[in-house]
This record gives sequence, C-alpha cells and structure tokens, in this order.
Amino acid sequence: MVIINLVMAADNAIIIGIIAASFAPKHRYQIIMWGLFGALLFRIIFAFFASYLFGFAFVKIFGGLLLIWIVNDLRTDLFSTKRIKSPTKASKEPSYVQSVYKVLFADITLSFDNVIGIVGVAKDNINLLIFGLFLSVVFVGTLARFFAEKIKKYKWIGYLGLFVILLVAIQLLISGMIDLEILSVNENFERFF
Repeated sequence: MVIINLVMAADNAIIIGIIAASFAPKHRYQIIMWGLFGALLFRIIFAFFASYLFGFAFVKIFGGLLLIWIVNDLRTDLFSTKRIKSPTKASKEPSYVQSVYKVLFADITLSFDNVIGIVGVAKDNINLLIFGLFLSVVFVGTLARFFAEKIKKYKWIGYLGLFVILLVAIQLLISGMIDLEILSVNENFERFF
C-alpha cells in the first residue's frame, strides 16, 4: 500500500509542484493546499465509484486528453517564467484562479489511477481503504512542496515532470482505445495499460 501510494502520488505532486513553483511562497503554499484539498475530495469520491467509472473507456480517454491540455498549459507557464534579478522589479505571477483550476483538473484526472490502486489493494477492507486515501494525500502534499522548491531552482525538473505526466496521459488514452477496441496491443505490453 505504501509503495503504491508513493508511486501513484508522484504524478499528482509533480503537476501541483510545477504550478506552485511560479508563485511567491505565500501563494505557493495556498496552491499546494488547494491541490491537497482536491486530491482528498476526488480520491474519496472516486473510491466509491472507481470500478463503475473505469468501466467507461471514454472516461480514460477524456482524462488523457485533459492531461495533455494541462501539460501544454504548464509548458507555456514554464517557458514564460523568467527570473527577475533587480530588486525594484516585481515578477509577474500567473493567474491564481486559473492555477487553482489547473490543480483541481489535475486532481480529478490523476486521482483515478491512484484510487484504482488503493481499492485494488484494500479489496473489501474499509479501514485499509481509508488509510490508503489518507496516506496518498500526505504523499501528494509532501512531494508537491519538494517539487515546487526544486522546480523554482532547476527548470529541467519541471520539464522532466511534464514528460512523466505526458506518459500518464498517453497511457490513459491508449487504455481507453484498447477498451473501445479501436487499438490492439501485443500481449507483452498489455500490463502497461
């Protein structure tokens, strides 16, 4: 359960970290808190509807497309963020409200895979399910702060994070297309989707 949560929370934390890195420390903390709130809320909702929602291939495809849109938007934010060395000039932050929306959209999309992993491990044990959801949110918060600080200093971490999220988006799209029988994959590669 712990390893699954750590791996699955990383993608969510990367997006929150990339978004939060463009803000001053006060707003950065608020963005991360919105991300944690969304992660907790959507994970609880999806835990109850996980098996039902993932029965629909279009949900996976929509999630993948939404992630690609988020990656493109974050890429634009990373390119446009410039460090201002003069103490008299203030750096312009991206829109706070738009950034909160991005975080919540990412939470919706990335909570799917996390919840599926937790529900699969917990089976019918409600206490283990609750523990897994709580642990997931703790990991998202901890990793998001870490990524936000590191991305501020080293932009290449942000680009690497975008690449990871893009892989998750492609995985969701391919999985949805396999479910709709639009695409077929060699048996050796089925475990990845």
